[in-house]
Amino acid sequence: MTFNMYWLHHSINLLKIVPFLGGWLSDRLLGDPEGWPHPIVWFGKAISAGEKVLNKGSERVLKGGILAVVLILGVYLICEWILSWAWIIHPQFSGLLTAVGVFYCLSGKTLIKEVKAVFEAVDRSTEEGRRQVARIVGRDTSNLSPQEIRAAALETLSENLSDGVIAPMFWFALLGLPGMMAYKMVNTLDSMIGYKNERYLEFGRIAALIDDIANYIPARLTAYLMLLVSNNWGKRDFVRRFGPEHASPNSGYPEAALAAVLDCQFGGTHDYFGKPVEKPYIGTNARPFTTEDMRIAIQVNSNTELVMGVIVTLILLII
Repeated sequence: MTFNMYWLHHSINLLKIVPFLGGWLSDRLLGDPEGWPHPIVWFGKAISAGEKVLNKGSERVLKGGILAVVLILGVYLICEWILSWAWIIHPQFSGLLTAVGVFYCLSGKTLIKEVKAVFEAVDRSTEEGRRQVARIVGRDTSNLSPQEIRAAALETLSENLSDGVIAPMFWFALLGLPGMMAYKMVNTLDSMIGYKNERYLEFGRIAALIDDIANYIPARLTAYLMLLVSNNWGKRDFVRRFGPEHASPNSGYPEAALAAVLDCQFGGTHDYFGKPVEKPYIGTNARPFTTEDMRIAIQVNSNTELVMGVIVTLILLII
């Protein structure tokens, strides 16, 4: 009996581990194939439709909060239902769907590809660099200098390592694919309505708060893993000093970690929706960025993702 229970336990663990590894390694190898249907696009359409209907009149904070909670819980429950239905058909079918879901929820390969493209573009011309970096940042890029283009790409690389890789893995370890998918809805809500401008200040307030909560641990975990894999563990005080300086309670931590690794400075004044926004400086060494900085940053990102993947695998194996 004990022998049978032992193998049942490990068989169930393998049904969790193999889909995660399959989806994660597929993302590391392939990235997001262009032209394929993507659940994040569907999330965006649902958010846009709800925003058009509800973001008007009074009680906008409440309306935006209801939309956010309904969409997040809805994604979790729908994903849970689909996996349960697939399990009844065959456990391996459920595992296959999980692997596909993990693949779609991670963006490590694509992020690295985009940042490389920015550095290559700006080396050819400033205007081409501006167009390329506009694909991955929310700020106005029309007047960015080559230095600012490279800085924007590196800042995005560090922030999205947390949002696009470490945080989804973190929530998969806690709540499986439904938790991972729900997190992606949280992140998509924040990226679409979590802005402090006239249109979204009230309507997106609760969505932004939920995103802050969901990313609190992953952002700090990302930062310290970045220091660990780059042999900069001794610079933890740097991260503790500059991490809280960012306007976001979370984004500053991975940015500070990368600034510590590269011995550089991020931040400054940038235009968002036609208005200048002053971001506190992270780091003190305001030096020019080079292609070598990009190579180092990408290696740190890749190694951080690798370590987090191993951690999640071990958690799934043990629990």
